[in-house]
Amino acid sequence: MVLSRFWLVIFISSIVFIVVSLFSGNSYTIDFVLNGKKDDPILISEKYIDQLPAFIKDSIASAPDKRMVINNIASNPDTTYVYSAKTVKIYSGVQKSDGLLPTCKSTLIDLVLPLMAYLAFFCGLMELLIISGASGKLAIVLSPVFVKVFPSIPKNHPSISYMTLNFAANFLGLDSAATPFGLKAMESLQELNPEKDKASDAQIMFMCLHASGLTLIATSIIGYRAAANASNPADVMLPCIITSFIGTIAAFLIVGIKQKINFKSASLVVALITLIAAIIGLLMYINHLDLIGKNYFTANLSSMILIAIIAFTLIFSFIKEKKFSDANTTVFDAFVVGANNGVKTGVIIFPYVLGMLVAISLFRNSGLFEIISNWIAFIFSNMGVNKQITDALPVAMLRPFSSAGSRGFLIDSMNTFGADSLTGRLSSIFQCSAESTFYVIAVYFGSVNIKNTRYALQTMLLVDFICVITAIFVATWFF
Repeated sequence: MVLSRFWLVIFISSIVFIVVSLFSGNSYTIDFVLNGKKDDPILISEKYIDQLPAFIKDSIASAPDKRMVINNIASNPDTTYVYSAKTVKIYSGVQKSDGLLPTCKSTLIDLVLPLMAYLAFFCGLMELLIISGASGKLAIVLSPVFVKVFPSIPKNHPSISYMTLNFAANFLGLDSAATPFGLKAMESLQELNPEKDKASDAQIMFMCLHASGLTLIATSIIGYRAAANASNPADVMLPCIITSFIGTIAAFLIVGIKQKINFKSASLVVALITLIAAIIGLLMYINHLDLIGKNYFTANLSSMILIAIIAFTLIFSFIKEKKFSDANTTVFDAFVVGANNGVKTGVIIFPYVLGMLVAISLFRNSGLFEIISNWIAFIFSNMGVNKQITDALPVAMLRPFSSAGSRGFLIDSMNTFGADSLTGRLSSIFQCSAESTFYVIAVYFGSVNIKNTRYALQTMLLVDFICVITAIFVATWFF
């Protein structure tokens, strides 16, 4: 219900702002909102050639193709003048994201189809884990902890193993594997849900822990920083871990208090201490490595663990093949069955993802998001907050809406201010320490047709805010 209202508010407010901007003269055309593509120049006005300054008129007249990019005008260094049919069209600035129609196309081609491929592969592996009995054994081992965090889940339930794999994939920065495992977990939890169109306590807890984004190896962030010529691309690893860990603890406490979970459970305390010890131990090992060693370790650890999971699944399934419920089913047959289920899941979530991303596209291209972010930055600057921090805030603001959009701001901030600046580093931590909340809710709850998300959205946004505040303090402390 809350998500639906928020979606409508984004859509309607963006459309109203676009129309008002057009008729008030603040915008020359709204075509770019519908048909424009990211990084394309934006048409800001059209004039007769006689209305232009003489030096621009002469430059256009002397250009063989009647198109001239003026780079020596201090106020508008990126302005482009295009002369045709007696008029000059003036373009300036670039579009921040695809328009509505290109977003529809890119959502299918660039997002959903690759996601369906990932779903097909990893759901195939999940099917092997299920029929081979490996997921059941994992659930038995982890049940003492999970039944305390998820009291509504029966002991040894299959969802425990799916959630474990999802958390592990997130922990290692394996986004392509985390989503299929997470969708399988939601599907399994939905079987226990007495009200099928309303999120259960277990589903909300899982979603909030997932969205808190606890990450140990921020592989993609390190890659972006390396591409931006950072002196030490991995220097944000520890701040990312601290920020995402605090976000995870905050999510657990907020939802746990709401669901009246017993925090004094011995198994919970032991699990938490073990997790903290493992993180500290790994960080101590990474810290003693030199720059090349850190880059090599972080580049290979996640991939090696994923390969190990795939190898274990295939070998274990082959050993247990004779014990499959259907004696005529081979390992490959079982994989294909799981892959088919993954494709079906991709088809189900497509409308949810499309609806959310189209709304976000309108919100960004309308200019409303930019105005809101500028006002927030203005308020923070008047409160005495360091300008290097306010320059990084667009990444934090856009992160709950769009991972691709915030990634664009991240790359832009590193290119503009430098990868080793406080702004560049803080932007990296913002990008790493939280999930794309609205995308995640659309995908995960949409996959099981849940309409009422209850307090999941509010909690996830609150956790995002906690991660932002934590990231600012941690980045200031470290850098």
